[in-house]
Amino acid sequence: MLQVAFIRQNVDFVKERLGVRNFKDLDLVDTIVGLDDQRKKLQLETDTTQSRINTLSKEIGQLMAKGQKAEAEEKKQEVAALKSALAPIADQLAGVESELNTTILRLPNLPAAPVPRGKSAEDNVTIREGGSKPGLPAGAQAHWDLAKKYNLIDFELGNKITGSGFPVYINKGARLQRALIQYFLDYNTAAGYTEFQPPIMVNEVSARGTGQLPDKEGQMYYVTEDDLYLIPTAEVPVTNIYRDEIVKEDRLPIRMTAYTPCFRREAGSYGKDVRGLNRLHQFDKVEIVQLVDPAKSYEVLDEMVAHVERLLQSLDLQYRILRLCGGDMGFTSAMTYDFEVYSAAQEKWLEVSSVSNFESFQTNRMKIRYKDAGGKTQLVHSLNGSSLALPRIVACLLENHQAEGYIALPKALHSYFGADRID
Repeated sequence: MLQVAFIRQNVDFVKERLGVRNFKDLDLVDTIVGLDDQRKKLQLETDTTQSRINTLSKEIGQLMAKGQKAEAEEKKQEVAALKSALAPIADQLAGVESELNTTILRLPNLPAAPVPRGKSAEDNVTIREGGSKPGLPAGAQAHWDLAKKYNLIDFELGNKITGSGFPVYINKGARLQRALIQYFLDYNTAAGYTEFQPPIMVNEVSARGTGQLPDKEGQMYYVTEDDLYLIPTAEVPVTNIYRDEIVKEDRLPIRMTAYTPCFRREAGSYGKDVRGLNRLHQFDKVEIVQLVDPAKSYEVLDEMVAHVERLLQSLDLQYRILRLCGGDMGFTSAMTYDFEVYSAAQEKWLEVSSVSNFESFQTNRMKIRYKDAGGKTQLVHSLNGSSLALPRIVACLLENHQAEGYIALPKALHSYFGADRID
């Protein structure tokens, strides 16, 4: 969430940055300033009236002590009139504050300076590529056919039990899932991240804190009876661990990692792009989150990008890193890098990770702060990344490492999976 004071002082800059995002409703900025003007006026009126009431109340006590009851009674009547006048002002103030808070939540984060202008994925910028394109055997198959051939994943059974987008992993397919999760967690903890196992349902305050609400309300599964949301990513519960806390500066950076199942309705998804593991309603993901000193957040962003890149390199997959344009970034992000892996059998790039710096957008909502060397309370910056999301990694591992009669596994997974191949 942007801070009102910052918006007031930088109206033109805020509109220019939102324009980089291709955000259309720029009038919201003026609306916010106007609502804040109303709030200030009503607050001044409230404070002035309350101050007068306090002064009169003190004078009434003094008059009563002197036995001047008639004069005291006059002032009591004046106090009663002021209190009567104050009630509708207080109601107005509460209404304006509520509208201001609701309106400011509709503004996305401001893109950082290096973020390119653009409207869609077509305008993203490739930063670098790595790995090499695999040489596939004759008759190479897509992962949904390989999953059936080696009895790894049953998509039809998942559809029977739950519905489309909820696959059932079987035998070596289930073992591969566990192997990847454990490998990713071990890789992250070896780099200094503390592992957490958070709840997979969160309350509205937590979902609003990381920016899923109100932006992605229609994409989240909602448990109506208990007013809880199934998480779309571990980012939500993990970042909220420090909500409403002031951490000591020497504790920064705080590095956290977690494995969770993730749930996304993905309303409107259809066609070949959702076949197999390409897009699911439930999937597994290992996440990394950092809370850092604001002066170091872009340095940390580069470190996190390098961390995920090394992980992908260890899986022997062809990949590329994209800097997202303003129009393709998530609502809460100030800068995002996407990692895509090339699916040789499908002949397309598949997103497997996003690494983002949110600056103070999330931490302002959650009031995650620290005290600097001068004793001043400041908002920390938050960052997160997928390290990694499993479905498309599995898809590319199966497709890109298929051979005649088996699927070879990268060396990094041999000890975790207990074998060097799937056959």
